[in-house]
Amino acid sequence: MFKSFKILFVLFVVVALAAAAYAFAASNTVPATKAGDGSGAVSGYTVTGVVYTLNGSDPSTLDSVAFDLGAAATQVKVQLVAAGSWYTCALDTGTVWECDTTGLTVSTIDQLRVVAASN
Repeated sequence: MFKSFKILFVLFVVVALAAAAYAFAASNTVPATKAGDGSGAVSGYTVTGVVYTLNGSDPSTLDSVAFDLGAAATQVKVQLVAAGSWYTCALDTGTVWECDTTGLTVSTIDQLRVVAASN
């Protein structure tokens, strides 16, 4: 008889622990979240109407470069010397951007690399 009480007691403890674990797990809440996968076209800009503005008193240096991207952008930078500095540009009007390059020596310019993003 004592053996059956032991078995019953162990069974009661196991059921009580299982119920407590279920109650604890049932009380957790997780907020709704979203996950997804998608794609979108990434197209380049067409740079036109490039205008280099030389310094008025020292024409061997460049004060700025301006150009038209032909489409809206929110961030634009240019690099005029390979492995050189990047210059931040500001929106002038419409889709025309101007980049201050004050002090850049004209003879070092070997490219016009434009990086633009619309986000």
